[in-house]
Amino acid sequence: MSVYTRHSTKLAMVLAAFALVGTTLLALTYSATRDNIAASEKKAKLALIAQILPSALYDNDIIRDAVEQPPVVELGTTEPTLVYRALKDGKPVAAVLEIIAPDGYAGKIKLLIAIKVNGEVSGVRVVVHKETPGLGDYIEIARSNWIKTFDGTSLDKNESKEWKVKKDGGQFDYMTGATITPRAVIKAVHKALVWFSPNREKIFPFPVQTQD
Repeated sequence: MSVYTRHSTKLAMVLAAFALVGTTLLALTYSATRDNIAASEKKAKLALIAQILPSALYDNDIIRDAVEQPPVVELGTTEPTLVYRALKDGKPVAAVLEIIAPDGYAGKIKLLIAIKVNGEVSGVRVVVHKETPGLGDYIEIARSNWIKTFDGTSLDKNESKEWKVKKDGGQFDYMTGATITPRAVIKAVHKALVWFSPNREKIFPFPVQTQD
C-alpha cells in the first residue's frame, strides 16, 4: 500500500468518525428538544385557537383530537392540513380549520377559522401573510378589529351576495385603497363555510346535532 493510499484511507476514517459523532450529537439534540418543541407548538396553536373558540365551550384536548385533512380545493389547501375538533361531554361543538386565501395582494394568506356545528363562524384569525404594511396588514387582530366582523356570520344569516366588500355590493367594510386583501379573506371564509356544511359529519366520528 502506497503512502498516498494510506494517507487517503486514514483521512477517510477520520472524516467518517467526525460524521458519526456529528450525526450522534444531532440525534441526541433532537431527542432532547423534541418534546419542548412539540410543547411550544401546541401552546402557540392553543393560544391562537383560544382567540376564536373560547375554551369554556369544549372539554377535550383539541390539539390531540385533531385529524388530518387531505388537500381541499375549496379550502385553498394543496397539502394535508389539520382539523381541530372541539367536543363538550363527548358531543361535537365546533371545528377549527386551516384554510388559505390564495389570491391576496402579495400572495397566500393562511388563516384559522372556527366553525360551530350549526354552521356559525366563531372566529377567524390570520396565521401568516405578506400583505403590504400599513394597508393589507389591517387583517391582523393586533392592528385592527376588522377580522372580528366574521364573528357570528353564517350561510343561513348571510346571503351569498353579501359575502363581498361594500364596494362590490356586499356587507363587509374595507380600507380605502386596499380592497384586494379583504376580498381574498372574505372569499376564503365563505368557501370554507360552503365546504363545511356538507362535510361536518365526516369530521366527527358520530352524528352531529346542529340545533342551537
